[in-house]
Amino acid sequence: MTTGYIESWTGLQTLRDVDMELYTGLERLTITRSNLHTIHTRVFSKNPHLRYINLSKNPMLSTLSWQIFEPVQLLELHLQEVVFTCGCEIRWLQLWQQRGEAGLSSQHLYCADGDREIMLRDMNISSCDLPDISVSHSNLTVIEGDRVTAICNGSGSPLPEVDWPVNGLHSINAQAKVIDNNTIHSISITLVNVSRDDNNFLLTCTASNIVGMTNASVQLTVHFPPTIVQLKEPERRHDTCIEFTVRGSPHPTLRWFYKEKEISHTEYVRPDMDIYKDDIEGCLNFKNPTHHNNGNYTLEATNYLGEATFTVYGHFLDKPFDGPETDYEYVTPTAETHKPEKDTFGVSIAVGLAVFVCVMLVVLLFLINKCGRGSKFELK
Repeated sequence: MTTGYIESWTGLQTLRDVDMELYTGLERLTITRSNLHTIHTRVFSKNPHLRYINLSKNPMLSTLSWQIFEPVQLLELHLQEVVFTCGCEIRWLQLWQQRGEAGLSSQHLYCADGDREIMLRDMNISSCDLPDISVSHSNLTVIEGDRVTAICNGSGSPLPEVDWPVNGLHSINAQAKVIDNNTIHSISITLVNVSRDDNNFLLTCTASNIVGMTNASVQLTVHFPPTIVQLKEPERRHDTCIEFTVRGSPHPTLRWFYKEKEISHTEYVRPDMDIYKDDIEGCLNFKNPTHHNNGNYTLEATNYLGEATFTVYGHFLDKPFDGPETDYEYVTPTAETHKPEKDTFGVSIAVGLAVFVCVMLVVLLFLINKCGRGSKFELK
């Protein structure tokens, strides 16, 4: 459901978070001409897509908290014919109207001041404004494993609550609060054994009171030595790529080595990389590599805290012939090149034997013939 519409339900007096938590896809909500007088502050915590709220013509509704609308990004809030009670509790609504937020600047809003109604924009309440806030640092740069403290001060009337929300922070942290003469509310945050995973984390301090919330931030930079997260074997893409990922802060300097010699970048071999918050990702690209490019490739990453190296064997093409693993120019003929000579020698022996047999046959026939003639002579 994306749209909710309630009209003339006199039994509706309180709107609670449990009443709304099932409608996570709600975008528009209208509640009008009811006896609604109380709305819980976390009522819309499960409705992040809510952009339009119409609470017009609810005569029992006399006050609202800005915290009701904190979880949503309102484009329109309609409150016509609702008479609020003048006071600090609706000062936030006056500020929203002055800034033109949620379409309130074009609405005629009123509040009751005693027995008379005045326009909300004319309400004048003393000692009731947004908190002031300040932090001890705008940037903090530390080395991984260090300990660091930042202080946040919130002041104003009413005196604000001050906090360091740390959702998503990996480092161990501790907070301590101090109130100075009911005029300044201070809170410190101490990070212990600072983690590299908190590099570029935005520490935000908030100061909130009945009028609204202000915040101030500290950019946390964590330095740590480089690590080579991955170095892959060559992969054929548009060019052939040795893919790599390197982490380090500050960003490390990268150098490539082939057979222990630094690679000079050319149009045929060149690095291509993208730099993120503390990662460098990219490829060592090869244009039309051959078997001459086969070998060990070493990536070296260096910053002021250390150095990391990683080696991968790059196999691009097989050699165009079989043979031992030697360089192309030193390859010698294999034994197979001698086989034709052995075959010629065998043929020569066979021919010689055949000639010898023929000669012997001729001699034998000659002797037989001669002996035969001698025998005839003696018989006569």
